[in-house]
Amino acid sequence: MARSTANDAQALFRSLRSAYASTPTNLKIIDLYVVFAVTTALIQVVYMGIVGSFPFNSFLSGVLSCVGTAVLAVCLRIQVNKDNKEFKDLPPERAFADFVLCNLVLHLVIMNFLG
Repeated sequence: MARSTANDAQALFRSLRSAYASTPTNLKIIDLYVVFAVTTALIQVVYMGIVGSFPFNSFLSGVLSCVGTAVLAVCLRIQVNKDNKEFKDLPPERAFADFVLCNLVLHLVIMNFLG
């Protein structure tokens, strides 16, 4: 039973890797940015767990900034993806402008929350 599960997991990993190999470079860059933002949020959570959460507003602002940026980057990835038929009329420049504007608003709110 465990052998078939390992073989299935390897086959799944191989199929995902081969499918991701055909992904355009701009989407891979956005994926890397999302991974960076989520990793930064996880590092902040681990740091808070080790050291403590004395300035809780700062911790909350940092984590929400990372998570919000990751969510906005995922939205950008959805809009820029050529295979997505829902946003086929939306030019990539407009999607990027929306991303930048929403990030600006997000970080203004985060800076306001810091106090």
